[in-house]
Amino acid sequence: MVHAGYRSTSNSLCSFITVRFNLIDKKLVVGMVMSRSNQNGGRSINKVARVHRDISRDEWVRIHDLSAVDYRNGEWFIESLLGMGKYRKQMFSNARGNVLDVACGYGLNFGYLPPDIQLTAVEFSPVMLDMAKRNADQLGVKVDIREGDAEDLPFVDNSFDTVISALATCSFTDPVAALMEMRRVCKPEGNILLVEHGRSQNRLLAWYQDRNADQMIEQGGCRWNGQPNELVKEAGLEILSDKVSFLGILHSIRAIPAKLN
Repeated sequence: MVHAGYRSTSNSLCSFITVRFNLIDKKLVVGMVMSRSNQNGGRSINKVARVHRDISRDEWVRIHDLSAVDYRNGEWFIESLLGMGKYRKQMFSNARGNVLDVACGYGLNFGYLPPDIQLTAVEFSPVMLDMAKRNADQLGVKVDIREGDAEDLPFVDNSFDTVISALATCSFTDPVAALMEMRRVCKPEGNILLVEHGRSQNRLLAWYQDRNADQMIEQGGCRWNGQPNELVKEAGLEILSDKVSFLGILHSIRAIPAKLN
């Protein structure tokens, strides 16, 4: 999403939803920024996002690094005022066992997870990684934080009981590839818990998102008019529940691997 200072970061940056009312122009401006993800093998982002120009992986990372502090500064507005913390808690309190947080950003999900899990996190933005480590220390959360791309997770098959991710699908270089990686590393009996955003069910907001899609890519590394539930299905996951809220923008999705024989 886009907002004057909003920013999204790599592999799981925390997402940023900002709603701004301009009382003078009587216009509603919605900005949503989501965690971004990396590109594999220098693959250009526009091959997936269909943006108006090619964006290198280095620039993709830079965009997310620059927005890291803005994300953190906007935490109260997003998590408390807009209630994003409520959605994270509802989903991620169900995590069990060995848990992987994909695109963890600066570690905002850490505080919503049960205390008796074993936590691993992956993020591709160096700036976000440092912030996530500091956040984990402040929370007293033990977590193995690694730098890596969501589209090429550094784990063997069937490694985790639960895989989580929040506001990141929009910024993955290849969302379907990243979701397929989540499916691969999740145990057959495990769960994949996602809190994602996409194209609004409200016509006016959807129009605004479509109209400003290129700008969101450039300024926030976010494809904010995607359809996260459709991406999940395309990746071969079976959706058990998809709770839609916030004018049809937010999706709280519980899925299972549904691996092919």
